[in-house]
Amino acid sequence: MKTNNSAKEISELIRNGEKILVLTHVNPDGDCIGSASALYSFIKNVYGKEAVLCVISKVPQLYEFLPNVDCFKTPDDIKNENFDTVIAIDCAAKDRLATAIPLFDKAKVTINIDHHKTNPMYAQYNYVFGEKSSAGEVLLNFAKEANWNFDRDIANSLYVAILTDTGGFKFDNTTAETFLAVADLMQYGISPALLYRCCYESKPVETIKLSACAISKSQFLSNGKIAYTVITLDDMKKNKALNEHTDGIVEILRQVNSVDIAFVVKETEEGFSKVSLRSDNSDISKIAQKFNGGGHSKAAGCTIKKNYNIALNKLLDAIKEEFSYDF
Repeated sequence: MKTNNSAKEISELIRNGEKILVLTHVNPDGDCIGSASALYSFIKNVYGKEAVLCVISKVPQLYEFLPNVDCFKTPDDIKNENFDTVIAIDCAAKDRLATAIPLFDKAKVTINIDHHKTNPMYAQYNYVFGEKSSAGEVLLNFAKEANWNFDRDIANSLYVAILTDTGGFKFDNTTAETFLAVADLMQYGISPALLYRCCYESKPVETIKLSACAISKSQFLSNGKIAYTVITLDDMKKNKALNEHTDGIVEILRQVNSVDIAFVVKETEEGFSKVSLRSDNSDISKIAQKFNGGGHSKAAGCTIKKNYNIALNKLLDAIKEEFSYDF
């Protein structure tokens, strides 16, 4: 079984890299974009090198205020390039790199910086801490261990990463170490109030309309302990919504006081089903892993290569079997 490498060892590999690529996972969230942006700035500031940032799909509009977002390229933009050093950030499993997997596989040095407890340490060099709140918190600790210097842009990026993956510091993954981490970032002049407004109080109208549509179709089972909804391509089209506009819907279902497990099944363009799961009390990463997904005990996800009706039935069967629910 692989064990973690030290930040100093990995930072030396980055120092020696001639052409460096930073990869996000498919459909990146605030933690992923914030951490990637911070890592890009670290590499530039500490080593004077211009890394390449690669986003798998696109940067969500919500996070376009972050530093370095105009530097992101897509896998298609760089598919014919060769990188000797590739770093995957906030990516729980190699398959989450999607169309960027060939770029990862061609590299002489592969590095994996993450916080998902299901991460199998798929790179040659790994820095994975499943007990941490976010990739942002892991990267902050990495930078301290490597003696990298911080600035305001980096602090803003890392704060957003930690803020969004803790749900505004309200999820169970928020620890005393999390608060100490963001306290360190405060000295660089960031504005928590402004960053909160940017992340949670600046939603596009498409998000609100799609949320209303999805919630209106929600179903509750087992005396309200299970809640779910399905988002079809037709729903997306009617509400002029993009993938990023589905963010937060599963959290709305989880907020119902009777709910233990909430999930959203979203139909993809390929005819598959993308699943987001949340829970307050049950380890739903066990469900995600049944479908080759992963994540955390209270927040996990997977993609089921079936249409949404079949995927929904498979999910319900898995939940019934794993947690002995009667519905």
